[in-house]
Amino acid sequence: MNQEKIGKLIKEIRQNNNLTQKQFAHKYGVTYQAVSKWENGKNIPDISLLKEISKDYNIDISDLLEGEKKSPSNKSNSLSKRLIFLITVLLAIAIGLILYFNNINKNNFSFKTLSTSCKNFKISGSIAYSKSKSSIYISQIDYCGQDDKTEYSNIECILYEKENEKEQEINKYTYNKDKKITIEKFLKNVRFKVDNYSRICKKYNDHSLYIKLEAKNNDEKTTTYKIPIKVRDDCY
Repeated sequence: MNQEKIGKLIKEIRQNNNLTQKQFAHKYGVTYQAVSKWENGKNIPDISLLKEISKDYNIDISDLLEGEKKSPSNKSNSLSKRLIFLITVLLAIAIGLILYFNNINKNNFSFKTLSTSCKNFKISGSIAYSKSKSSIYISQIDYCGQDDKTEYSNIECILYEKENEKEQEINKYTYNKDKKITIEKFLKNVRFKVDNYSRICKKYNDHSLYIKLEAKNNDEKTTTYKIPIKVRDDCY
């Protein structure tokens, strides 16, 4: 998924419907700052909101995820343009049938929603997959705990998968700078976007995906959090 292309398409939808960012945000129960981040490619809506936008504005969910909206053909009143239109449609149908039978269900996306049952952390994300491609996207991680106000100089946030007692690192986000930072502030900038993660639908168990958070002070003392991820919706 290309965040910038999705953001541009969302902006186009909003402007074509004469909505301000504030009006669009109110429609979907978010802040106008969130809409601004979507349109600037800094973030994308959760999958539930993408489905609503797709339904409200009659856009195929695959087109929305690709960030490309197909322009409808304009039917002319003149006979010549009608003939051209008819020929174009027939050619499109013929090509479409060939592509369909060669790539049936190739771009039919299914989804899993990611969340967490850990009381100190809140996660928003999703897995989108088809027969040809898939991706994991975690758009937001919030620290809800009040205990750890320590500022750290080195923090790692690592996304893991655990299957049959084997752990595999999928992706990680690292902070290693002179200026110290709290875990809460660090997580505000953490996003995970993993394309082509798996070409097949896996039967995940709860907590088979998890995030490991390790924070170090200058004295090398390490604070570790393990954040289990709940995976909802089975594959179809």
